[in-house]
This record gives sequence, structure tokens and C-alpha cells, in this order.
Amino acid sequence: MEFITFEQQDFVGIITINRPKALNALNSSVLEELDKTLDQVDLSNTRCLILTGAGDKSFVAGADIGEMSTLTKAEGEAFGKKGNDVFRKLETFPIPVIAAINGFALGGGCEIAMSCDIRICSDNAIFGQPEVGLGITPGFGGTQRLARTVGVGMAKQMIYTGRNIKSDEAFRIGLVNAVYPQEELMDAAKKLASTISMNAPIAVRNCKKAINDGLQVDMDAAIVIEEKLFGDCFETEDQKAGMGNFLEKDKEKKLKVVPFQNK
Repeated sequence: MEFITFEQQDFVGIITINRPKALNALNSSVLEELDKTLDQVDLSNTRCLILTGAGDKSFVAGADIGEMSTLTKAEGEAFGKKGNDVFRKLETFPIPVIAAINGFALGGGCEIAMSCDIRICSDNAIFGQPEVGLGITPGFGGTQRLARTVGVGMAKQMIYTGRNIKSDEAFRIGLVNAVYPQEELMDAAKKLASTISMNAPIAVRNCKKAINDGLQVDMDAAIVIEEKLFGDCFETEDQKAGMGNFLEKDKEKKLKVVPFQNK
């Protein structure tokens, strides 16, 4: 891999987009390498992913304008599909993905962050969908995911104006879950990923699928999705161990209780 690095730390995989000279901008090669990296993740040994960018200036500054500038209509549509296919794979990846946004997250950078389950950022992070200033629309899911994340009105304002927002505004509108000083961001991401990884992996995966799939249908159908995934957890080793440990602790707790006696 030329532009993507992968590091395994216990049950956490860390994917870094490593093209700092171009502020980690997404070109075809980056997208292809990211796609291959996701295919190679060992799901038997990985329970959570962190996605970040190399350096301290940029998470992903956007799609590569140099590559896009000469595209025909057909080529532009194909490039959009390439990005959307990879981002959709990230969004529906079986395990949770945390975006650790360390700087610029513009255009495709904001879009790839929204494809992750949880977004946390550094205090120098900048977000935006500035595509209209380039004569194009967001092409990697921005018109769809931003409205679902921050609401239709705010999404339209950001997209129509092309205005960038800072980390505090991103937190206020719900685009990110938390803001950290630059030097604390990765530690915070690793701590969050580790906490997720300590929970029953089948249950966590089923929770992700239930939320994602349920949001695409009406409530009656969503409840059926949840019921099936809830039932799917039973008879697993995780369920037996988790409930067994709870009952054993509850039993020990009751044995330690001293009965109240009237004087």
C-alpha cells in the first residue's frame, strides 16, 4: 500500500490515510487501497476500527481536484460511484468504525467521516462541503448523509453556501460527538475503541446492523429487524457468559446483604 497504512493494537485496527503532502486528498489510488484494506481486516481478531489521516493538519482535505478537473460526465459519474462504493462498504462494515478527525475534513473528507459510526475531532478540525464553489455537487454521499446527520435545514445551508465550520460548530450541530485537543485525539479514539472492543462482539455487530438497517425502513419494519437480531444473540457463547456472569455477581451480592433487624 502506498497511501494507506494499517496497524493492529489488540482488538482495534487503525487505518491511516497517508498522503500528507496532498493533505490526504482522495484520488482513485487512495480509494482503491482503502477498499482493499477493508477487505483484508481480520474480523476474527478485530472488533473496532479507527480511521484517521496522517499528520496534524488534515484528516482528508477532499477529493483530488487535479484528478477531477478533466473528467467527462461519464467519468465524473464513475468517479462518484467509486467513492460511494468504498464509503458504503465503510458504513456497512460489520464492526464499528470511529473517525478520528485531525484537521481538515472538507468535501470527500467530511463525507468519509459521515460514513463512520462515531466521529470525534481535534480542536483545529474544519468541516465543510465546498463543492458548489467548484461547480459540482458533493459526490460521495454528502447530499444524503449530511441531511441525515445534522438535519435537512442545516445540511442545505452548509451545502448551498459552501461555508466551512469549525470544530465547536460541528459539535453544536451534532456532526461530531466530541472535540479534543490535537495531542489528545488519538488517545481518546483508542480509549473509545477499546471500550467498545471489551463488549460482546456479536452483540455489538448486531447493534450496528439493527441501527443502520432500521433507519432505512418504517418503525413497524424496524422493530422486526431488531427482534431478529436480538434473537440471533441467544445461544451464543457471549450471551451465555454475559448473563451467567451477571447472575453470579447478583447472587454474590445478595449473599453479602445483612438482613435488617429491629432493635
